[in-house]
Amino acid sequence: MGLRTEGEGQSVTAAAGEQLRFNILGPIEGWANGTRLRLGGVIQERVLATLLLEAGRVLPVSRLVEAAWDEDPPPTASHQVRKAIADLRRRIPSGAEVLLTDGPGYRVAIDEIQIDLAEFGLLAREAKTAAAAGRPAEAAETLRGALALWRGSVLAGTGGPVIEAAATAIEERRLTASEQLFDLRLALGEASELVVDLRELTNQHPLRETLRGQLMLALYRSGRQAEALEEYGRVRELLVEELGIDPGSQLTKIYEGILRESPELAGPPPPAPPAAPVALPAEPPCTLPNDLADFTGRDRELAELMRCAEESGEQGPQIVALDGMGGCGKTSLAVRAAHRLAKAYPDGQLHLDLRGHTPGDQPVTAGTALDSLLRALGIPGDRIPDDVLGRTALWRATLVGKRLLVLLDNAADAAGIGPLLPASAGCLVLVTSRARLVDLDGAQWISIGVMSAEESTTLMAETLGAQRVAAEPEAAAELAQLCGHLPLALRIATARLRNRPRWTLRYLAERLSDETRRLDELSAGARSVSATLRLSYQALDEECRTAFRILALHPGGDINVHAAGALLGTGIWEAEDLLEMLLDVHLVQQPEIGLYTFHDLVRSFAQSLLGESTEGEDAVAVERLLSYYLTATEEACDVLYPGRKKRPTGIPPAPAKLPDLGDADRAQEWFTREQTALISAVTLAERRGHDRYAVCLVRNLVFQLNARGQMEEFGDLGRVAVAAARRLGDLGLLGVSLSNLGVACWRLGRFAEGLEAAREGRDVAVRLGDRHTEAHSETTLGQLSSLLGRFSEALVHLENSIVQERELNIPRAEAETLTVLSTLYEQWGRYEEARDAARRAVDLRDELGQHEHQFGAITDLAMAHVGLREYEEAARLLEKARELCADFGDPGDVALVLAVSADVDERLGRPVGTPDFAESALDLVRANVLPVRRAKVENAVGRLRYRQGDTETALALHTHAYQIATNTNYRVEQAYALVGMADALGDAGDAAAHRAAAESLFAEMGVPADRRR
Repeated sequence: MGLRTEGEGQSVTAAAGEQLRFNILGPIEGWANGTRLRLGGVIQERVLATLLLEAGRVLPVSRLVEAAWDEDPPPTASHQVRKAIADLRRRIPSGAEVLLTDGPGYRVAIDEIQIDLAEFGLLAREAKTAAAAGRPAEAAETLRGALALWRGSVLAGTGGPVIEAAATAIEERRLTASEQLFDLRLALGEASELVVDLRELTNQHPLRETLRGQLMLALYRSGRQAEALEEYGRVRELLVEELGIDPGSQLTKIYEGILRESPELAGPPPPAPPAAPVALPAEPPCTLPNDLADFTGRDRELAELMRCAEESGEQGPQIVALDGMGGCGKTSLAVRAAHRLAKAYPDGQLHLDLRGHTPGDQPVTAGTALDSLLRALGIPGDRIPDDVLGRTALWRATLVGKRLLVLLDNAADAAGIGPLLPASAGCLVLVTSRARLVDLDGAQWISIGVMSAEESTTLMAETLGAQRVAAEPEAAAELAQLCGHLPLALRIATARLRNRPRWTLRYLAERLSDETRRLDELSAGARSVSATLRLSYQALDEECRTAFRILALHPGGDINVHAAGALLGTGIWEAEDLLEMLLDVHLVQQPEIGLYTFHDLVRSFAQSLLGESTEGEDAVAVERLLSYYLTATEEACDVLYPGRKKRPTGIPPAPAKLPDLGDADRAQEWFTREQTALISAVTLAERRGHDRYAVCLVRNLVFQLNARGQMEEFGDLGRVAVAAARRLGDLGLLGVSLSNLGVACWRLGRFAEGLEAAREGRDVAVRLGDRHTEAHSETTLGQLSSLLGRFSEALVHLENSIVQERELNIPRAEAETLTVLSTLYEQWGRYEEARDAARRAVDLRDELGQHEHQFGAITDLAMAHVGLREYEEAARLLEKARELCADFGDPGDVALVLAVSADVDERLGRPVGTPDFAESALDLVRANVLPVRRAKVENAVGRLRYRQGDTETALALHTHAYQIATNTNYRVEQAYALVGMADALGDAGDAAAHRAAAESLFAEMGVPADRRR
């Protein structure tokens, strides 16, 4: 623990060899080895102070900018913050290990430093625990130490609205601690000695009724009744004058009690004499529940529990606590461990259900719990004191020198456990609770999650019978998945199957697959997953219950604090606090820092809380979430695709705080992480009738899906957007959606559907005068016509597109269309024109500074040179393409580069490399690559293998390419596949028929015999 101040105005310094220490409960200070650190100027101090106020949390640069400048920050603010961080790292010993760069921002490594604010919080929690355990003198002393850490106002002199707001909240904690200390000292019999301090604080905070009431009590107990009544008169006048209200009921009650000299206001009686220990019975008591005969799994958790239990507590009892969601098997695990440990505790093994989450019951009070424990030890009722303090004292005195195991099951809070803890070493206390009771000091915690798939299967075999489970292994696995691998759910499911021997596992799995009925199905007798979860839900306060229900509206995937804040209509920090509260009681899970998710059964329960009574609030929350996702995707697309045309959405930007999407890396990382949720958000928008959100979200999403090569998702969302735009009757959005759908259909090999969509999209764009969409649609029509072998039609579309793109001055789009044109000319055998189009595309990319986007154009240029038999130039270009594709290539495009590279190397007489380019290309196209690209790559490698004499492999590759090309109507590759099959067959089989069919196709497309690959 860090050092504390010795008196007002003194600084806290760190002794040599101690950790680095920062003090913010007063002017900011940093100390290392007895030397005060020079922290730099105002910006450095404000940045450091903000990080220390939220130590351990990642703060984005935008928040540090907000904290560092009082008003409008300069344009270079982000850069200055990063410079300030770098400067602080130089000034602070091992600064790079203290101020960490973490994703989009910075955080303080709390393991590397001491902070007086953290020490204050720790001492305040220790005092709370001591008070709850009936040790008021110890609690008061601990609070004195906590308050002694203050050297003045928090971060005095640091300034800035963000820091001042945080400082105000911390000052509130100081006041609360002061009030708690005065309460404790009053309870310990102090009175007159408190008056001066209370008057001083009351003068500083004249409207604070708690302090005023404590001052009145101190005066009254000091024999100064008239002064106590005068204090009430003063505060009443102030409240009426300042706020127009009367004093609260608690202060009024104290006033009335003083008037009638109520005995309730008298000080505490003299302390009772210490409790005398009572001898334990000769036969050690054991009230543990029976160990389950079919207990299975949990080997890792049981081993950890046993290890923790076998460590001896030096100052007090050994406490091992289990936390986990309802139904995860905490009690069964604790009982199993208690039975195994029983021999090590010969003076008894006691179990007490504290009923913290028991249907229809209130939690057991500390007094009742102590009465039960004392009676279990054989102490007669007439020897048991009436008050909690007396019972606690007797319990602890009786256990001195004894070895007793106590299992406190189903605890609701730490305050209820404190009085039940033995005071001396030698005893073991096992605790189970749904929430991790952070105020339970000295406990070693083990979190119990759901079972693994293997453990779930074993549990079903134990409870249902190995034969039935082995007979339906797939259904058993699905059943375990539907039960969320939750032990309670699995036991209920197998109990139902035992009671219905004609039911198969498959039949029950099918019943559970209906999510709206799943919780109803997981109920048997008094046991119910829904009832178990409801108890955890009912233990929440109203704010958390509302948050839990609203968060269930999230369409799927992980929830981050920004999405949660949008849904809940709060700031991100408030949202995180609510999520952390739900995490504490295991109603949400945390797969990684900053992300939260529901267990499947918990989500089903949360969604069951939605209904007509919440419909209005739910609808508003959903629209907030959709607005957030739309605004965030707009901003991410602006960063990642700066050349795209800005289109009005008709929806105002979301007020919710957005993540930091300031550069391409962050925007890409966000898009990748949020993709599942974004796709689900489109479905949510469609389901709830938010067609405009659906269309605009899809427009932003398809940029990402297209870049990542996820064409099935692109196509599915494209159809959703087209349908939604039709329902809206918005021709502008319909034109864009049809244009995008045409692109998806091209890449999926659905050329007829794509032509229809692109043609309608173009016609809509023409009607609206939307030349950008018209040009884009013309490019798509040219691409699809080319693939269908309609080269003359394709040329007209592409030339029209290029003319419009030049007139509109959109060189990025023109470069893309030129690569399509180059591909058309290459397929047509017009290699000189293919070369010129590709070279123009490369030049445009150079002019735009988009070197990373040259990959496609360079590949097309290389293929044109291959057609011209200029292999050395082709090889040079392909080498450059391979360098680019390491960072920017789509797998199908990379495969094509590798296949053509292998072909060119062979023509130049170069040896086969390691790895073999051709084999690498085939490996890539086998892994879910688009059909049009796979057919082209397999034909290219097939021709190479034929020239190398491997006719068997060549035939297989061309045959497969022919199947793909035929299914998609990819005419030119269909023809090349037929030629390859004929060459591989030689004079055998259908070689002649294949060659004739190929010639017919080439003639139809107008590809001359001497201009073919």
